[in-house]
Amino acid sequence: MEKFITATGKTIDLAIEAALQQLKMDRDSVSVEVLENPKSGFLGFGACPAKVKVTYEVPDEEVKPAPALSSASRSKPKKQEARPEPLKPLNPINPKPAQAPAAEAPRPERRPEPKPRQEKPRQEKPRQEKKPAPKPAVKEYAPAAEGSMEQRIEVFIKGLLEHMGSDAVPHAWKAEDDTYQVDLVGEDLGMLIGRRGETLDAIQHLTNYTINRDSNKRSRINVDAENYRLKREESLRRLAVKVAGKVVKYRRNITLEPMNAYERHVIHATLQDVPDVTTYSTGTEPNRRVVVSYSKYPQSEED
Repeated sequence: MEKFITATGKTIDLAIEAALQQLKMDRDSVSVEVLENPKSGFLGFGACPAKVKVTYEVPDEEVKPAPALSSASRSKPKKQEARPEPLKPLNPINPKPAQAPAAEAPRPERRPEPKPRQEKPRQEKPRQEKKPAPKPAVKEYAPAAEGSMEQRIEVFIKGLLEHMGSDAVPHAWKAEDDTYQVDLVGEDLGMLIGRRGETLDAIQHLTNYTINRDSNKRSRINVDAENYRLKREESLRRLAVKVAGKVVKYRRNITLEPMNAYERHVIHATLQDVPDVTTYSTGTEPNRRVVVSYSKYPQSEED
């Protein structure tokens, strides 16, 4: 009959030697099967020892027959189990009174089954139809006159957007403060706005540079899409008021994130009349930032 054991070692030879020492046998009396080769790993990490399977033979064990019963044991009769003695009859002179049969428990009265309720027909409430949300009013733009500044602006921006792969349409008009406003109308305007309006600022910068390059009088052109400028301005005003409150509360300066010139102007204009707070810009473009500082410091006793 064959049996086997497994052993491990740093090498295959050491694993075999460990198995032979455990069995107290020599190499010729066993057969060896390598289960896993050793792995050194890298810098001691991932190392794995060798693993072997050592098979050896052992003599079959003889099955001993069960001992036979002797003739004496077979001839002895089995002891008869003691039978219980019969019950003695009761004394006829003083017999025990027979127990009266237990009284039957009263049966519970059957209650009449409740009549099924007649469900009243539900009165369905008339459904109130949801009114559709009012669509935003479509802004109408007057066509630009031939040869006007508005037409020049629209033609340049339209060509620029085509190079960018956008189908948006620019609409330009002159505002009351002698500046030219441009709205970009179309789909997927988020691509033209960019992160924090960086793409929109680039379009506005190129438009201002190109239109004013050959002109004696400089015109200011503002480019917007989906009212991003207005929403951004409102957000900056809320940020400025919130930061000013922290500066006064903790009496320490707070430096804001990098902003372009227009956004920095919004911060300065919002906080110019706030007491105990001053603002100034630091750094160089495009990483120029606004610093909101606390201007009211406690005076000394001599003052």
